[in-house]
Amino acid sequence: MNQVGSDLHRRNQLAAVAELRWRLFSNTLRTTRGKVELASRILVTLAFAIGGLGGAFGMGIAAFFLISAAKPELLALLFWFVFIFWQTFPIMATAFTNNPDSTDLLRFPLSYGSYFLVRLAYGAFDPATVLGTLWSFGILLGVVVAKPVLLPWALLVILTFAAFNLLTMQMIFAWVERWLAQRRTREILGIVFVLLMLSFQMIGPLTRYFEKRARPEVHRYVEILAPVQGVLPPGLAADAITQGIYSQFTVGLSSFALLCAFVLIVGYGLHVRLLAQYRGENLSEVAAASALPRDRQSRLGWNLPGFASPVAAVFEKEIRYLLRSGPMLLTLIMPIFVLLIFRFGAMNSARHSGISLARTPDMAFPSAAAYTLLMLTNLVYNSFGGDAGGIQFFYASPVSFREIVLAKNLAHASILAVETLVAWIAVSYLYGRPALDVTFATLAGLLFAAPVNFSAGNLLSVYSPKKLDYAAFGRQRASQLTALISLGVQLVVIAVGVAAFWIARHYGNLWIATLLLLVLAGVSISGYWMILNRMDGLALERRETLVAELCRA
Repeated sequence: MNQVGSDLHRRNQLAAVAELRWRLFSNTLRTTRGKVELASRILVTLAFAIGGLGGAFGMGIAAFFLISAAKPELLALLFWFVFIFWQTFPIMATAFTNNPDSTDLLRFPLSYGSYFLVRLAYGAFDPATVLGTLWSFGILLGVVVAKPVLLPWALLVILTFAAFNLLTMQMIFAWVERWLAQRRTREILGIVFVLLMLSFQMIGPLTRYFEKRARPEVHRYVEILAPVQGVLPPGLAADAITQGIYSQFTVGLSSFALLCAFVLIVGYGLHVRLLAQYRGENLSEVAAASALPRDRQSRLGWNLPGFASPVAAVFEKEIRYLLRSGPMLLTLIMPIFVLLIFRFGAMNSARHSGISLARTPDMAFPSAAAYTLLMLTNLVYNSFGGDAGGIQFFYASPVSFREIVLAKNLAHASILAVETLVAWIAVSYLYGRPALDVTFATLAGLLFAAPVNFSAGNLLSVYSPKKLDYAAFGRQRASQLTALISLGVQLVVIAVGVAAFWIARHYGNLWIATLLLLVLAGVSISGYWMILNRMDGLALERRETLVAELCRA
C-alpha cells in the first residue's frame, strides 16, 4: 500500500508540474510577445524537424546498406556519430537550445523521485535529444527493413542507447554547473577545455600522417582502436545488434549487459549531483565573516574618461559579471580556437579544394572578426538578462536608462575591441600579418556592423527580455524570438560586408570596401544614437514587462 501511495503521490506531483508548465505556456499567448514567440518557436521546430527527419532517412539508408553488404559491424560509425552529436550540440548551439532551471521547483514539497524525473523530462525536450532520437529511430528502421525479425531486439538496444545519451547529457550539464560554481574547479575546467579544444588541431596532422603511412600500418592502428571503441556504449550498441544479425544472442546479450551497466553508472553520477541539489547544496565563493573587526577603506570604482560616473559604474558591473561567468568566458574565447582548428585541424584538410583559409589568408582576419561579433549575440541582444531582479534598482536609481544602456554597449564594444585585437595577433601568427587594406576594411566593417547589432540588441533587450543565469551552464540563451531576429540581422550584415568586399575585389582595390563600409558606418551610428536617445521612453513604457519577466522565479 505504501508503494502504491508513493506512486500515486509522485504521479500527482508530475501532473502538477506538467500543468504548471502548460499554464505558463498558455498564459504567455495572451500577450503579443508570447504569440510572436510561439511563431518563432514553430519556425525553429520546423527547421529542426527537417534536419531530424532528413538525418533519420540518411541514417536508415546507411544502416540498411551496411547490413545488406554484410558489414553490420560498421554500424558503430553511425552510433558514434549520434553519440558525439548528442553530447556536443547543446554546447555549440548557443542560440537555439534552452535548459530550464529545474532547481526552482525545489522550493515546493517535491519528492526526490519526482524531481529526478522532471529533470529528465526537461532534457527529453532538448533539441539535441529530439534530433538524436530521430536519428536513432532511423537506424532502427534501416536495421528492421534489412532484418525484420530483429525488431524487438534492435528496439530494446536502441532505447537503452538513447537512455544512455539522455542521462549522459544531463549528467554533464549537472556536473559542469557544479564545477563552474567555484573558482578553483572553474579554473581547472577552463584548462581542460582549452586543452580539449587545442587537441582538435591534431586531427588534420594525424589524418595526413595516416594517409602517408603504408596500408598494413594503418590496419594495425585500426586493429588497436577497434576493440577500444567496442567496449564503449556506441560500440556496444552496434555489437549487440550485429551479434543479433548473426544469431549469436549470447554474445549480443553480454554487450547489451555492458551497455546497461554504462546506463546505471551514468545514472548514478546524475543521481549524486541531483541529490546534493535536492538536499540544499549551495556552493558559494563568499568568504566567511571574520569575528575580528577590520578597518575597511572605501574603494573607489572605475573611472571612464569622458563619461559620467553612472556610466562607469554600470560598465564596471558588466565587466565583473562577465569575468565571474565561466560559461560566458568559454564562449568568448571560441574565435581563437576556431582559427586554430581551421589552421591546423580537420578543416585544414579542405585546403586542396580551395575553400579553406589556408588558400585565402587575407580572409582570415575578416572571418575571425565576424565570428567574434557573432559570439556577442547572447550579450548584446539581451543586455538586461543577467541583471534579473536587479532591474528594479535601475528603475529606482536617479540614473537615466540611456546612460545604463550606453554603459552596457561600451562594455560589449570593449570586449569586441579586445577580441578583435587578439584575433589580429592570432591571424598574424597563424596565417601571416593581414595587409593594411584588409585590416582597415575589416575595422570599417566592424564600425558598421557593431552599431547595427547594438541598435537591434537594445530594442530586443526591452521588447523581448529573458532572465538569464550567467553562472549556470546552458542558461545563457536568449529567447527564440530574439535568436531568430538576431540571425536575420547577422545575415543582412554579413551580406552587406561580403558585397562590399566583392565590389572592392572586382575593381582590384580593397580601399573601396573601406570607403563603402565607412559610409554605411555613418548611417548605422546615426541610427544607433537615435535609438539610444529613445531608451528612457521605451524603458518607461515597457517597465511592467521588464520587471515581470526578469523578476520571474
